Amino acid sequence: MLEPIIAKARKLGASDVHLEPGLPVALRIRGRLNTIGEPAAGGRIMSAAKKLLGQDGWAGFLQRRSADMSTLLAGIPCRINVFQTARGVGMAIRLLAAAVPTIKGLNLHPDVARLVERRHGLVLITGATGSGKSSTLAALVQHLNQREPRHILMVEAPIEYHFKPDKAFIRQREVGRDTPSFEQALVDALREDPDVIVVGEMRHRQTMQLTLDAAETGHLVLATMHASTVAEALQRIVSAFPSDSQSGVRAQLADSFAAGLSQSLTYHPIHKVRIPECEIMSSTVAVAANIRDGAFFKLRQTMATGGHDGMWTVERYRRWVSELARVERPQKPSAATAVDLPRPQVKLPPLSATPMAHAPSHSAAAAGGPSGSGSGAIELDDTASLEAVIAELEKR
Repeated sequence: MLEPIIAKARKLGASDVHLEPGLPVALRIRGRLNTIGEPAAGGRIMSAAKKLLGQDGWAGFLQRRSADMSTLLAGIPCRINVFQTARGVGMAIRLLAAAVPTIKGLNLHPDVARLVERRHGLVLITGATGSGKSSTLAALVQHLNQREPRHILMVEAPIEYHFKPDKAFIRQREVGRDTPSFEQALVDALREDPDVIVVGEMRHRQTMQLTLDAAETGHLVLATMHASTVAEALQRIVSAFPSDSQSGVRAQLADSFAAGLSQSLTYHPIHKVRIPECEIMSSTVAVAANIRDGAFFKLRQTMATGGHDGMWTVERYRRWVSELARVERPQKPSAATAVDLPRPQVKLPPLSATPMAHAPSHSAAAAGGPSGSGSGAIELDDTASLEAVIAELEKR
């Protein structure tokens, strides 16, 4: 049921697909939301969700009323959030690149590769939702993978890009399937001899503290955060801690911070593609002093005068983008680029739910889940058909 919609969404250049009972399918194209077709049927959406999540995943969904997973739909890697709304079961589907992205393929400046040149310290990738943080993070990991024999340990929720080790030795752990939480995975990581630790997202104070500890103990740590600038991300880390401990956190952050990148995606009509516009901050004596003193408002000026240290303001980066004569196009799905999602060799029992745990990820080929009857069942009206939506999409 979902495959025709996803295939057409990719053809139209959509980055996201939204399904909600009783509402038309919504596609985000070039950053703008477009609705198409007749209202979607709640029963069909729920059936698709059950099939995607499988029996264990559906049981977890009924308990938490949300679930995250990644899988292939129509040969396209997708990150899917299934959730309960006032209308029933809805889905938000992010269409990922057909293959693991590269710095060049994302049209990022070559200087972005310098973010992972250090052997230790914290590298932050920040931006709003949908700004391409995960893709940039994957491109940095791929840059290391193609060049250095390092042990890279990745903790994600869910896994979005499955890496094929090249020169690096890469392990990927999915929160909710392979580990109960980011916190537990980071505690484990310090016993697993990694050179590089990748934290899919820093949201909670304990995750931030463990991430700082890992960066301070000789590891290169890459992490993403929702923030519009690097300075805002640094300030948010400090603000997550009690006021009486913030001076210590600032000192730890000043010593461990290596670099940061903040980005947004902007559609360029000349090239007819969305291109990242970034700011890049490198750790210098001035940057460390500003962080230690809590003078985050000074970081913008420090970046403006730090071009010789590899820093880029958004304005300077935007000028570079405007001068591009040629850009890379998104890679089309094909048999050569399709991702073969690995499966655990041993079926593990579902992890118990915790406040910060995520639902297990399962294959789209899993058998359909339980009927939903009994305690916790969600009843939906099947008032419309998605065939009408698909037919409308085919006309575009």
